[in-house]
Amino acid sequence: MKRTQTAILAALTAVAPMAALAEDSADPIVIPIHNWSSQIVMSNVVGQILSEQGANVEFVTTDSQAVYESIRLGDVTLEMEVWEGAFGASFRAAQEKGGIVDVGDHDAVTREDWWYPMWTKEACPGLPAWEALNECAEVFATVETGDKGRYLDGPVDWLKHGKERVEALDMNFTVINAGSAAALWAEIGAAEADKKPIVVFNWTPNFAEAVWPGEFVEFPEWEDGCDKDPSVGPNPDALYDCGNPADGYLKKAAWDGMEEKWPAAYATLGKISFTNPQIAQMAKLVDVEEMEPEEAAAEWLEANKDVWQGWIN
Repeated sequence: MKRTQTAILAALTAVAPMAALAEDSADPIVIPIHNWSSQIVMSNVVGQILSEQGANVEFVTTDSQAVYESIRLGDVTLEMEVWEGAFGASFRAAQEKGGIVDVGDHDAVTREDWWYPMWTKEACPGLPAWEALNECAEVFATVETGDKGRYLDGPVDWLKHGKERVEALDMNFTVINAGSAAALWAEIGAAEADKKPIVVFNWTPNFAEAVWPGEFVEFPEWEDGCDKDPSVGPNPDALYDCGNPADGYLKKAAWDGMEEKWPAAYATLGKISFTNPQIAQMAKLVDVEEMEPEEAAAEWLEANKDVWQGWIN
């Protein structure tokens, strides 16, 4: 179905005349693009809103960890998806240096960890306990991993520390990094045909939870300091010996000069807040319905006027 910006522009103009942003700088607001669908679509949603309000918006592909240093320095203006488990450490490190601000949480609650589709439980009935997973390691073995189980982690730049966790908990697994989020979905899809047991990195919110029912592996409960202090967690000599937060935040971040340079756009950013179902729908438009991100963003905006019009009022 062909989508245009006409309806979006009309709605934006009716609620927030472009004159309202006259005080904002004409310099571009730089929005980063990473390598997973919800972030790409969400960034395009926000970019389209700000553009139609009169802002000059540019998109730039950036590393999902290094982006916080770029924001701190003012090279990138904002970030729409600061996941606690994946990027909390990088975000906090940038905050300690100064130059980056927390613009508030989304309503969405996040979780990122080892995950398996429900058919896997038939081959390893002790799941979701991590100890049971380890006892079943041979079920997940491949030619690539020999007698060890295979765990497909996220891309290397997501810094999920799967290898460190395997070592810290003395697990009989080999960690392989996927090249992209699409590679993770392909792994699950390929295993579905013959119900092959697999364990991969996954997260919520995303579209996969609606397509492939599954569960997260339950590791030792996350404690603050598990990634910095070896004494935290069950192994006193290692970091990353516990799971990721089961109810993590999803934040927005911005360069600390954004509020002064683009006050109206900053005000809009502060009001924006997405829920788990909304974010999952954004990802689904790309990953299942195979739309281009820009088209998916326009589709989402057209279908959710009651959500975003309140942000620009």
